[in-house]
Amino acid sequence: MKILMVCLGNICRSPLAEGILKQKIEQEGLDWEVDSAGTSNYHAGEGPDNRSITVGSKYGIDISTQHSRQFRRDDFKMFDKIYVMDSSNYQNVVKLAESEVDKAKVNLIMNEVQANRNINVPDPYWGNDGFEQVYQMLDEACNKIVEHYTALT
Repeated sequence: MKILMVCLGNICRSPLAEGILKQKIEQEGLDWEVDSAGTSNYHAGEGPDNRSITVGSKYGIDISTQHSRQFRRDDFKMFDKIYVMDSSNYQNVVKLAESEVDKAKVNLIMNEVQANRNINVPDPYWGNDGFEQVYQMLDEACNKIVEHYTALT
């Protein structure tokens, strides 16, 4: 299983989602690959936001070595599942899809927790208090992802 996490700048939400899921798959001994990307190139090559690094560290997750990159059309070929953080990310990613198969790979990450509710993971970039909430949301979603896909195998 190859999973891509996507947000706007790939410095807050998607690096956390990548780190959380990597920790869970390592604990479960799963042979999965996880990466993250942003729909914009605003922060290409930069590391995660320090506030994301801090909240990840609080839970034993080191995301400090990640580097932002922009989502690209080839990601549809590289990944089995693409989780986006909000509806804007969803629209930006599916615009690049070349087929219905590509589009079917994309879903809002919180739909793993509450199917078809289309709940957005809020972007904490502009505030200082949203990183813990984002972590908790993504942790719950990543638990569901592991449960869902390990049950299928």
